[in-house]
Amino acid sequence: MSNSHRSIVAIAVAGALAVPSLASAQRHHPAALGDLMTAFVQPRHIKLGLAGSEQNWPYAAYELNQLRETFADVAEIMPKYRDLSIPGLIKSTVNRAIRAKDGNRFTEAYAQLTAACNACHQSYDRAVIVIQPPTVAAFPDQDFRPPPK
Repeated sequence: MSNSHRSIVAIAVAGALAVPSLASAQRHHPAALGDLMTAFVQPRHIKLGLAGSEQNWPYAAYELNQLRETFADVAEIMPKYRDLSIPGLIKSTVNRAIRAKDGNRFTEAYAQLTAACNACHQSYDRAVIVIQPPTVAAFPDQDFRPPPK
């Protein structure tokens, strides 16, 4: 995650934790992890999927790195949810598919990553949260195709 993005995340989290009711909610209410996942992890998952579907391998590699760093940031804020270790959440074959510039392998690896998200949700009583590969760009101001050569 870039230093400016880390600063924004740190400021947002520090501001949120400065409010006693939210700090208390983080300790006692499982929605705090959901808020972090929705705000920071889910957009990275979407952008990774869109970049991979366009076979924009440099950008997909960037977003995978950003996703890993975002999980690390979430782990700093909330290292554990119930008995789940947040730092151990992202391990995937997506990186190998990106390096190989293989669209089929990427699709399969991304599906495995997405299935792992859903398996985690199911095992922690959050089965109503179902993640899927993006079907439309949630970021209409960004072009996910590789730049022309």
